[in-house]
Formats: sequence, structure tokens, C-alpha cells
Amino acid sequence: MTISGSADNRPTKNERREAAREKARELREAQKKRERRNKILVQGGVVIGIIAIVAVVALILVNTLKPAGPGPKNMASDGIVIGEGLVAQTTPALAMGDAPIPTTPNTTGDVVQIRVYLDYLCPACGMFEATNNAQIREWLNSGAATLEVHPLAMLVNQSSGTKYSLRATNAAACVANYSPNQFFDFNELMFKSQPKEGSTGLTDEEIQKITADSKVENQSAINSCIVDQQFKPWANAATDRALGQPIPNSNVDELKGTPTVVVNGKYYQGSIQDPKEFAQFIQEAAGAAYESSTPSEAPSDAPSPSPSPAG
Repeated sequence: MTISGSADNRPTKNERREAAREKARELREAQKKRERRNKILVQGGVVIGIIAIVAVVALILVNTLKPAGPGPKNMASDGIVIGEGLVAQTTPALAMGDAPIPTTPNTTGDVVQIRVYLDYLCPACGMFEATNNAQIREWLNSGAATLEVHPLAMLVNQSSGTKYSLRATNAAACVANYSPNQFFDFNELMFKSQPKEGSTGLTDEEIQKITADSKVENQSAINSCIVDQQFKPWANAATDRALGQPIPNSNVDELKGTPTVVVNGKYYQGSIQDPKEFAQFIQEAAGAAYESSTPSEAPSDAPSPSPSPAG
């Protein structure tokens, strides 16, 4: 009786060798597939990373190189002109790239032109406004003077990172654009609520509250304009334009900081805390303008704003 053994069914040496080779080939193929997949993933990640970096750089460049216009309406000179009855002079918005148009000097001598370059965080600006705002309001209401306000963002780094100076200048442009006849009241209330230099300044919500207290028109549009910083590019550009060059139609070679006050083209260098001294300067400017605009035989007395009682 013959007993069959399992050794006859075992793979031969050659078969085992071929099987090992096939297994090795499969492992190599699998490894190559993994390497290709990893390479694609790495390359894809690099591409995605590059795209993300390019997007960030593009966003930075867009924000940095964003055109300065269009600017706000009613500020063609980079300032808003307020006349009789606190009514603002209307002007179209400057198109992108357009230079500001200086206000035409009054040569008749009957109306004094006051220009003020200010920053809403500037303590000295607050002093000048508190000292002279009441009598300026009287002169405007009577038609004896016009007031041209140029808000600037010079103290952007003096508000603990909130850029209050820039946000306040943008808000002023919003009011000039959407509710110009309320600008004088807005300007007054901004200084009455002026934060200390070095503080965080007012929030956007607090500025919006000031616009509401000023009884502005188009409140919803102004609120959005403040939050979106609609005129931020203009605010930066207008500030740059005001620095390092002569003030148009004046004897001021360059901005002297804030406040810079110009009356009929002449730089006011007197006290910012003495209303009588400023009123005297206004009278002298009015008299000089009247004399230069009339024949020599005309009376020497000139119409001028009356000084307000000392405050």
C-alpha cells in the first residue's frame, strides 16, 4: 500500500522564485503609485499655497494702490465751504485721479473767507473750535463770512491702533457727501466729544450717534459710509496733498500743522484761545479786502464781522 505524500503538491523552487518576483513587482508598482500620488499632492499643495500667497499680495496691493477717488461730493477743494445760514456750497465729486480745485478767492471784499485745516484728534484744534466756534457761527449766519473746513488724518498713529483720526476724517467726508448742510453742526459736536490724544478715540457707533445728533439727512447712507470707510482712500490722499506744499491762494508755503487757519489768504498766527484776537484779525482782513476792491475815493470804513463778546 502506497501512501501519497504532500511534498508532491508543494511549489517547485522555480515557482516560488517566480511568485516572489511577482510579489516584488506588485510592491514596486504600489510604491510607485504612492510616490506619484504624494508628488501630485505636494505639487497641488504648493500651487494652492502659491495661489493663496498671490491672492494675499494682490489684496494688499489693491488696498495700498487703491485710487484716491472718487472723492466726496461738495469737497472739490478737499474742503467743504459753508456759507450764509450754514448752507454748504455744492460741488460734484472729483473723479479718480482728478486734482482738487481750489476755492476762488472773493475779490469784492464783502465776505471774509476763513479756511481751517484740522484733525479731529488734535487738542489745539479742539481749543480753537471751543474758543471761536460761536462767533464763527454768527458770522456765517449773517453772511459776513464763509468757512472752509479741511479735515485731515494726521494723527492716525495716536489712537492706540484704532486709526481714529482717519475714521473721523472719513466720517466728515460722509456727512459732506450725504448731508452737507448739517456739516457745521457735525463738526461742532465732533469737537465737543473730542477724545484725548493717545486714547482709542470714538467708536464708529459713537460717531454715528454724533451724526444723528447733528440731524443729518440720509442717516442710513452715512452709517454705512462710516462703517465701510467709503472715503478712506480720499482721506489719505487729501492729507498727503495738504502736506509739504503751499496752501492754494494764500501766503502759507506749507501746512503748519493743525490747526492751520487762513483768512482771506493770510495765515493767522495769533492766539487760538482768545476770541477777541481772532475777531480783530477777521476785521483787519475784511478791511484790507474792502479797501483793495474799491476806488481810492471810497469811504474807508469796511463791512466786517462784529467781534463776539469774550468767552
